[in-house]
Amino acid sequence: MIFCDTSFAAKVYVPEAESASVLRLVEAEDEVCASDLMRVELMGVFHRRLRERLWSAEDFNAAVRQFSRDHSGGFWSWLPVDGAVVEAAAGCYASLPEAVFLRSADCVHLFTAIHHGFSAIHTFDRQQARAAEALGIKPSGI
Repeated sequence: MIFCDTSFAAKVYVPEAESASVLRLVEAEDEVCASDLMRVELMGVFHRRLRERLWSAEDFNAAVRQFSRDHSGGFWSWLPVDGAVVEAAAGCYASLPEAVFLRSADCVHLFTAIHHGFSAIHTFDRQQARAAEALGIKPSGI
């Protein structure tokens, strides 16, 4: 069982250099977990590629359909962003070292992982990885 953020999961749908390795890893896992927030962020990734004309409307729709199939087929295990996660994420900034750059959405991903007992997060986001380390979570890419 692994926990991944949007930068990692996007490589399942967006062909990039690391995509084949990501696919091998997630397909070998018995459970691939992510924050409910990733559902929105991933749609944003798809739409950005359409908006920036990196994808045609056909490419966009194909990615949305594949993600919908994966979602309904149970490929992803969605972990809720509940009040406890939000409270912990909001509260962390009071004691976060000032040198740590932590975006609010990344904070929600990290505290979703923490709340559900994960000690590692799969990410390709350098800022997220640094923040994870500051919070005691091991960042892991491929």
